[in-house]
Amino acid sequence: MAKPPPAPHRAHRAPPGLCALPAISYNSHRGLVLGLTFVAYALYHASRKPPSIVKRALSEAWPPFHDPALLGETDVAFLAFYSLGMFVAGHLGDRLDLRLFLAVGMIGSGTAVALFGVGYFLSLHSLAFYLAAQVIAGLLQSTGWPSVVAIVGNWFRGRRRGLIMGIWNAHTSIGNISGSLIAAAVLRYGWGWSFIVPGLLIAFGGVLVFFFLAPYPEDLGFSPTTLPKAVSEASTDEEDSSSSASAAGGAGKEERRDAVGMWKAFAIPGVITFALCLFFAKLVAYTFLYWLPFYLSQTAIGGKEMSVTSAGYLSALFDVGGIIGGILAGFISDHLNARATTAAIFMYLAIPSLYAFHAYGSTSEVANIGLMMIGGLFVNGPYALITTAVSADLGTHKSLKGDSRALATVTSIIDGTGSLGAALGPFITGFISKRGWDSVFTMLIFCALAAGVLLSRIVKSEIVHIIQNRRNHTLDMHNRTADSGAQPLLEGDT
Repeated sequence: MAKPPPAPHRAHRAPPGLCALPAISYNSHRGLVLGLTFVAYALYHASRKPPSIVKRALSEAWPPFHDPALLGETDVAFLAFYSLGMFVAGHLGDRLDLRLFLAVGMIGSGTAVALFGVGYFLSLHSLAFYLAAQVIAGLLQSTGWPSVVAIVGNWFRGRRRGLIMGIWNAHTSIGNISGSLIAAAVLRYGWGWSFIVPGLLIAFGGVLVFFFLAPYPEDLGFSPTTLPKAVSEASTDEEDSSSSASAAGGAGKEERRDAVGMWKAFAIPGVITFALCLFFAKLVAYTFLYWLPFYLSQTAIGGKEMSVTSAGYLSALFDVGGIIGGILAGFISDHLNARATTAAIFMYLAIPSLYAFHAYGSTSEVANIGLMMIGGLFVNGPYALITTAVSADLGTHKSLKGDSRALATVTSIIDGTGSLGAALGPFITGFISKRGWDSVFTMLIFCALAAGVLLSRIVKSEIVHIIQNRRNHTLDMHNRTADSGAQPLLEGDT
């Protein structure tokens, strides 16, 4: 397929690494973008896993962390400033060069994560030092999510967005798994290495982003208005096409668009509702992210207790279930054209899965693995759907009328609100876990219920829309049958 004519006014923004490579097709560039953003955010999540892996080591042998509540304070320091930074980062992401913004954020994040581990080698026991390291890391890591969602949203539009982004969102679980394995593998050499190695990896990822990631098709001379329809919108209906075109526009239009203000982004229908839902969904997900290895190491499974390293390895299976959940949620929501309904169903099903994991997961290792993966599927499925496809849909909402960019801003609002819940969950867990894990799981079940209930209004609207569409489809088929002269089947005919 012939390459479309270039857009020379943006050609100078092509990444330096791509300028040195032979020209490749539009679809190949989309694959490169998907791969690079996948690796980038997997590294972000891998660099967040060390605190959960080293919790027991710190609580047993490294003052001042003998009190688990202090470990919760370092978690909340990271997540609170991550959440606050998210609102600013998304707004900046719609105004700055996303490639540079993401690259600097990754390199800075790697440095900040490694800083926490330096405390081991310097024999530092000051809580203030570790809190400061987490605050810096949280602010810098907030650059990641709005950037990668905006970039993928720029390159991928259409009705299959939910499935594509559901598969792509596996980076979250892959990052958690790899982060757990890496941090657990080097823990034997000293807990400081569990931070330094992931920090170096994410910094290297930032270098790759700087040299090879193009945030917009126009950066490489591709214009959505000149791409063949089969390439640009193979599976897109007219409404999707118009909204996508308004979001991306032609090469010339993109240069003239301004990023939306925060209040205008808040006013987009559905943004506040999904943001509040994600508050509770992410509270549940991040409590598992930060406390599951510790919970497993404190729980006798099949009558046997496991080491910190083994608990770290086993906890990765929760994210294996999360990968399946993210893909399944994206596929179902595409098929039903009902994002909120899919997310609500998953959150309601998370309730019995959480109860079963806590009540019966300790009976045997097989039961623990199976129930843990089921829990990961239902907990991470809606979390993945809302932070990817829903954010991208709302960031290109028709109410924007094609005159502005809002992908990174909307993503930051939704995920920033969710991150407030992510900060609150691990923090509360640090305190109430002293009274027993029953209290922790009661809190998680309540939050899963709240996440589902918050979507009720949108779910009702989606169900009405689905029923109406089916009626219209049936009526259309009836009219076509009548126009063709065939005798339509009557009710009860076979």
